[in-house]
Amino acid sequence: MTSSSDRRSGPRQVPPPQGAAAKPTSAYSRFIPREELGAFASWTPDGFGGAARPHPGVSAPTPEPEAPTAEQIQGHLQQARQDGYQDGYRDGLVALDSFKQSFAQQMTAQIGQLLHSFENQLDELEQQMALAVARTATQLARQVVRSELQANPALVAKVAEEAVNAVLMSARHIRVHVNPQDQALVAEGAAEALQARGARLMASTAIERGGCLIESDAGSIDARIEARWSQAAATLGQDTPWHDAPAQEDRT
Repeated sequence: MTSSSDRRSGPRQVPPPQGAAAKPTSAYSRFIPREELGAFASWTPDGFGGAARPHPGVSAPTPEPEAPTAEQIQGHLQQARQDGYQDGYRDGLVALDSFKQSFAQQMTAQIGQLLHSFENQLDELEQQMALAVARTATQLARQVVRSELQANPALVAKVAEEAVNAVLMSARHIRVHVNPQDQALVAEGAAEALQARGARLMASTAIERGGCLIESDAGSIDARIEARWSQAAATLGQDTPWHDAPAQEDRT
């Protein structure tokens, strides 16, 4: 009985084919199964003078990469630093330009708003100043008129003459109402105008000195000092009354 080691040591013997037609073979020839061929390959006509073709089942060994030297590593590091510096410098310029544009737009918007607000405040201040000047001018004019009436009361005759001449020519029954203290002044200063229109001069305590009220069948003309002053103040955009408002007494 043969051991397993003896069987593995030699090639397996294959008996010759059975049958009468089998031809005798040489003692040195035998059939080798493919399992025992291993890495051998059959010969092809182009095997001579050319590169050897690897067996389809066997892969060529991959050469191991060479380890980089210290100079190569240093060169790579230097190149990486240079590339990083250039990239960072370029990105920094782009960011700076973007910041400049954003800052300029922001400052332009803020300055525009500031100028718009300043213009509005200036317009409002101008209006306030104009109102203050008009108010001051109106009050000053009122004081001047009062002083002039007191210093030259004969001016009422001129006022009465102008008012009588303003009455329609077709008007009849013309009556001129004046303050009792101004009656003599008007009778002397406007005598011609009164006689030409047939007007009657009448004294009335309801009329303040310096003015007059003309009545006729065709209408009336208010030439009282309060009415004339209101018209003059309205032209200045003011509603300052002729008489000062009475001071309110303090109530405890």
